Amino acid sequence: MSVLQSGEPGATLRRRPALPHNAGSLPAAMRMRQSLADFEEAFREEAAESIKRRERLRKGAVQRSRTRRVERRRKAGKMRFAVLVLAIAGTAVVVTIAMFQALAMLAG
Repeated sequence: MSVLQSGEPGATLRRRPALPHNAGSLPAAMRMRQSLADFEEAFREEAAESIKRRERLRKGAVQRSRTRRVERRRKAGKMRFAVLVLAIAGTAVVVTIAMFQALAMLAG
């Protein structure tokens, strides 16, 4: 794309500097400010997404911790209940045997 830069006799043909396809008619300084603003906006969006992601991960970790704690409590409760049932059954057996032994001594 060659154009004559000056209308004077003897002027040479020069090529215009190629503009990026997105440059449009904005001056270079304006394009740089715009790209810097775009970069800053992208950075802010990325930072906000990072904060949301960290919060989501933290909430997930809290939920998993709570679930594990509830599960441990449930398991411990089951174990205590089993020990209690065995203790009551053992006590009943011992009392029954002792009662029949005492009855046998009295009757016998």
